Amino acid sequence: MPSLQTALPPELANNAVRLYRECLRRAKYIGHKQNNTQLLIEMVRQQFKKHMHETDPDKIQILKDNAARGLINHMLHESENLSGRKFSKSSA
Repeated sequence: MPSLQTALPPELANNAVRLYRECLRRAKYIGHKQNNTQLLIEMVRQQFKKHMHETDPDKIQILKDNAARGLINHMLHESENLSGRKFSKSSA
């Protein structure tokens, strides 16, 4: 299965710290709009902290893909809101 991270810039996708920081930025942005910033930031921190000692490269890739999926979903959602149109889901 190909990595979802190809949809993100390589300098973000290949670096767990940068991925973490971007997830925190998105959590702050969403939290500010929904008035639950601290809750979302803590959720992101807990997920990254929970797996910070993972050494299995395949498991790490899956975790990074999951984080990338969350970022991509948020970017699509924001794009839909800005453009006023829905992006169709592919049926592949």
